Amino acid sequence: MFSIFKKKIYLIDLLEGITDFHNHILPGIDDGAKTAEESLELIQAFSDIGIKSFVATPHVIGEYYPNTPETISRGYNKVVENLDDDIKLNYSAEYMMDQNFIDIIDKKEILTITENKVLVEMSYFQPPLNLNEILFKLQNNSYSPILAHPERYAFYHSKDLKKYKELKTRGCDFQLNMLSLSGHYGVGIQKTAYHLLESNMVDFICSDAHKLDHIQKIKEIKILKKHLPHIENLIERNKRLFSN
Repeated sequence: MFSIFKKKIYLIDLLEGITDFHNHILPGIDDGAKTAEESLELIQAFSDIGIKSFVATPHVIGEYYPNTPETISRGYNKVVENLDDDIKLNYSAEYMMDQNFIDIIDKKEILTITENKVLVEMSYFQPPLNLNEILFKLQNNSYSPILAHPERYAFYHSKDLKKYKELKTRGCDFQLNMLSLSGHYGVGIQKTAYHLLESNMVDFICSDAHKLDHIQKIKEIKILKKHLPHIENLIERNKRLFSN
């Protein structure tokens, strides 16, 4: 564990006991792990930094990653029987908010993160034209959206965070990517990540890890003391989300 007397505070020193509910560790069904062996390597690397509880969230993106509860459960079954007893693994999905997602809602085929929480994402180029319709339909069906990596949507970047505030009023929680706190995705995304963090607009933090290199980079992330209370709050919210 970390000490307040250390000059450097590493993010990984704060992560023990959280559930990483945004990652791509299931094998062969999206752009994450390719094989069950690679999945197990990723889970071991997470375990080495104190993360032993997961909800795997493969992409569901139209015809590009046309995952279903059936394909996701098959990927899960390839991994779960080979896990150590101290590892907890469940599965859900990261849903692209598109027409295909509307169909999934209508068919009641959504896999939730926990209870009624649903992990959703947008294109990095523009928000859905029918975003309000999608969010309304989700909530009208008693689902609560968690927007994955809001800091990565450059079309929302602004000093006043106006578009983010609008999303908040529409009932979206925000999940920050750990790697956004470094320069992994670029300086602009890093600045917005800290702006959202300092504005108390982020609700959760997860890895969004696709490969071992991502976990290695997470191990190198340092936290300034002024950001420590914000990060600790996200971690506590994460733990409460899975406390039942």
